[in-house]
Amino acid sequence: MAVNSYKWLIVVMILMLLLGCDSSPSDPASPPLANETIQVQDLDITTGQTIYVPAYSEIYYASQGRTMELAVTLSIHNTDFEHPIIITSVRYYDTQGQLVKEYLQQPRSLGPLASTDFFVEASEQRGGIGTNFIVEWVAEQPVYEPIVETVMLNTSATQGVSFTSPGRVIRQLDD
Repeated sequence: MAVNSYKWLIVVMILMLLLGCDSSPSDPASPPLANETIQVQDLDITTGQTIYVPAYSEIYYASQGRTMELAVTLSIHNTDFEHPIIITSVRYYDTQGQLVKEYLQQPRSLGPLASTDFFVEASEQRGGIGTNFIVEWVAEQPVYEPIVETVMLNTSATQGVSFTSPGRVIRQLDD
């Protein structure tokens, strides 16, 4: 009797798993940054910030200066429920403060509660250990400040390293 009830329990669990899975192919999400070009000079800007975000494209892990390469993801989260923000610039700098890459060619809108990210491959070592991003954003109305941070990651062999670094406001633009 107990064996039959276990069989039914297993059948029910398998059915629940199968019914809970979505077998339809997932559509790639549309990019959170709008495709339209935004002319900042045409906007009535009321607020904005420049944010410094530390990043580490490599870290020391042993003596004699041995380093581990890290992939870096910069994430920008619009925390406002109702209003977009406009990201005007995302720049990546090396350890010496020299510009390595400008990620945006023109300002882009980031919708309410939307997020976007920018990626630096672990093999991209032009930056050095003390890299950073400068992110600039504006809005046409008061909004909640976005959350801007980097996530660094390496999964080599049997070990993994990951950590985050929060952005810090270095300039505030107010009316």
